[in-house]
Amino acid sequence: MAREQTDLTARARRVKLLLLDVDGVLTDATVVVSGEASEAKSFSIRDGFALVWARRQGLDVGLLSGRPSPATARRAAELGITLVLQPGPLKREPFLALLAERGLAPEDVAYMGDDLPDLPVMRRAGLSGAPADAAREVLDKADWVSQYPGGRGAVREFVELLLTARGAWASVVAAYQD
Repeated sequence: MAREQTDLTARARRVKLLLLDVDGVLTDATVVVSGEASEAKSFSIRDGFALVWARRQGLDVGLLSGRPSPATARRAAELGITLVLQPGPLKREPFLALLAERGLAPEDVAYMGDDLPDLPVMRRAGLSGAPADAAREVLDKADWVSQYPGGRGAVREFVELLLTARGAWASVVAAYQD
């Protein structure tokens, strides 16, 4: 077990980009659609704070969603996230194009997903995570599984793991100590 934790920490330390699925990871996978074709999603404020802290600590953050949504774009803008890819359910090619465009190796990326369309990216990323309520097949392939469900703190916990591995979590906490 200690060896697995050491490997996880080493891989987390290498991460330059945190890439996240949206529905089921940053949300609880619920989409409310009104009769006027508008939609609403519920995002965790704690997850949002964690993404702001990650960016302040020098970690790039991006979204790779399988479902195009104005609500996703708006939430990303609120958090200062400029890397927002919403290609549809086939994520492998957009992920590989992103690596090439940014000059990143797969090992430079941590990815959190929750369902079958996320598996091709999870298999390639240097570190993969999943919320506690992810699909069984995703839980089986994830390097790390949160104790929290999607939209309820899973991303916050993943960010803490990454920032702790980088030696940066203590400074995030210290900023709020009197």
